[in-house]
Amino acid sequence: MPATEYYLDHASTTSMRPSAIEAIRSFTETQHGNASGQHLAARRAKNALEEARERASHMIGAGRPHDVIFTSGGTESDNLAVIGTAMASERPRVVVSAVEHKAVLAAASSLSSRDRDVVLAPVDDNGVVSVRDWEALVDIPTSLVSVQTANNEVGVIQPVAEIVERVRSVDSNVALHTDGAQSFVSNELDVVSLGVDLASLSGHKFGGPTGVGLLYVAPGTRIEPLIVGGGQEAGLRSGTSNVAGIVAMVAAMEETVADRDRFTTRTATERDDFESVLTGADRGVIVTANEVERLPHFSHVRVPGIDAETLLIRLDQIGVFASAGSACQSGAIEPSHVLTAMGRSATEAGECARFTFGWDSPVGIGQAAASAVLDVIGDLA
Repeated sequence: MPATEYYLDHASTTSMRPSAIEAIRSFTETQHGNASGQHLAARRAKNALEEARERASHMIGAGRPHDVIFTSGGTESDNLAVIGTAMASERPRVVVSAVEHKAVLAAASSLSSRDRDVVLAPVDDNGVVSVRDWEALVDIPTSLVSVQTANNEVGVIQPVAEIVERVRSVDSNVALHTDGAQSFVSNELDVVSLGVDLASLSGHKFGGPTGVGLLYVAPGTRIEPLIVGGGQEAGLRSGTSNVAGIVAMVAAMEETVADRDRFTTRTATERDDFESVLTGADRGVIVTANEVERLPHFSHVRVPGIDAETLLIRLDQIGVFASAGSACQSGAIEPSHVLTAMGRSATEAGECARFTFGWDSPVGIGQAAASAVLDVIGDLA
């Protein structure tokens, strides 16, 4: 076992916040009811569920508590938003950005077999979706546009509000979705300010437990449910409610909101120190998209001439934990779709690694981890 461990994969999953741990412990120790039942124990669980829904809706600026639908996580939320909205509409086109999370891209791709026209909105070499040219993208009746709030591989923040405004000026009947899973920890999610109809969150990205998430659904937005049964979650997502997970996620949301200023300052400092040490060592390290707005805890770098998988294996051996991109693509043979969309060659994409900091990253981890990374680069060069 390495003497020192540097966990730099918080974008994949981050540790649970103390409030979430306490919430899940307290609930599971004292409550056992099914929130769909009728007796007192069930009503207590139902009350906890609805209280959590109200608190969650407030933190994302939703107009009503029941605009929030609880799910099993970001992937289900994205699937429900993309497939559910498209199938509830007769409009034939769906537009998603070329750098969306695989949960959005795969959901959109599945619609091709259901007589839907799926269009990918291009990005520039920094991974930013253009605000222009949306007239051409939605020039036939479109049911849904999906653009993530920030990219899950390179951390680039997308101009969602501007894209929403441009699309609305062309067609006011398009439903707008954003995947806010990566950005919520550092950036406010106000669904009204963004103008979106649908927004996805995943608990384990900001300090909640795994296996729980939510989807905001604006009033009047039509969605066909993907999971049917008992009609829970306003009929949009059947299944026994994971109340313990939900109350823990909402506790983590509240702690995240209260901690945002500190989180942003701390992680940006560690990230900047990390990149400064790497780029200042004359090893040819290139920081991805460092000239545009990025999430403060993201560092995506390329080391020309060194295979990222080899680098990551060697780093793992000395206790530096990072990734080649999205955890959902681990082991993939094909190059990252994000980097390909940004114009990187397969070779260049294979030389990239993602390092992400978290709410509990210790002071000084940026410089210390960068020094360890440089040692491995030197061995591999």
